Amino acid sequence: MTSYTTANAGSIGAVPEQSENRVTPLAEALASVGDRWTLLIVAALLDGPRRFGDLDKELPGIAPNVLTQRIRNLESQGLVRAERYSERPPRFVYELAESGRELAGALRLLADWGARHTGDVEAPRHSVCGTPLEAVWYCPTCETPVEDEGAEEDVHYA
Repeated sequence: MTSYTTANAGSIGAVPEQSENRVTPLAEALASVGDRWTLLIVAALLDGPRRFGDLDKELPGIAPNVLTQRIRNLESQGLVRAERYSERPPRFVYELAESGRELAGALRLLADWGARHTGDVEAPRHSVCGTPLEAVWYCPTCETPVEDEGAEEDVHYA
């Protein structure tokens, strides 16, 4: 159960208290990629390597210093790799590392949720039959979908 401090209860972006000072998996993930620009940079890099100028054009409104800081943060976490393509001046091409590419599914789910709640875009559809796709938990050992009730409660999201 998430609890909030009284001081933060009415503020936008209130930070939930962690029970017993435990960092949850969701809190850990949000600390890594939980701001708007970082997720948009990762999404842009899902299509393949990009140079700084390409990312700057693809993300209108981001200040160059913010883009630089977010890329460096992603590099330090091992989510993005930078490869130098020019010595003078030093210039790099950026691409997702394997751990960064693993965020693709989460970003698709978040984008789908956003589309459904804004009504702007239709849900993704299966190319063979046209049925809207649904995300489900799946057990590869049992080869069966798992309902929320069947998932262990060891993972706390907030």
